[in-house]
Amino acid sequence: MANVAKYDRADVITRAMMLFWEKGFNGTSTRDLQHAVDMRPGSIYSAFGSKEGLFKEALRCYSSAMSALLQEKIQQQGTPLSGLQEFIHCVVIDNRKSAPSEMCMLVKTVAEITDSNPALLRESQALLKKAELGFARLLEQAQAQGELPASADPKALAKYMQVQMIGLRTYLRTSNDEPAVEKLIEDTFQMLKAA
Repeated sequence: MANVAKYDRADVITRAMMLFWEKGFNGTSTRDLQHAVDMRPGSIYSAFGSKEGLFKEALRCYSSAMSALLQEKIQQQGTPLSGLQEFIHCVVIDNRKSAPSEMCMLVKTVAEITDSNPALLRESQALLKKAELGFARLLEQAQAQGELPASADPKALAKYMQVQMIGLRTYLRTSNDEPAVEKLIEDTFQMLKAA
């Protein structure tokens, strides 16, 4: 009879993601992981190959969760640009207290890992690029629907939006000034519509 895994892989990855997002890769010990995912180290290594393997899965889980949240906000708001604005508001302000960290997990990883673990650095960079390309596609849709001027460059605006998200999260963390950040988000989208 084949060995059957006695754990829910998606649940383990989600729990690991929350822990890694809070503590970072280097700040998370094997013991921390063991408690968070309720698996012994040998089982973790058997299922994911290594701490790095589980961390990669956690990064992908985070990326997928953010993408799903963006799609949910677009559905709720009814248009690409309105959905993107609500997504940014949700990520930067609304989820601030409930998220394990005020920073994006991917950005936090790029800042922490640097060249000490090239595979994890590349994975984080690739997922950030994927998010940027997703923003570009979304902004192209917004342009096709008349939410953005025909002269706008969706690829350049996607880069700008990614920089804005990173900056807004950092600014809010350092200033704790939610009204100012709400105005900055509003101003960013007014600028987009006039681009």
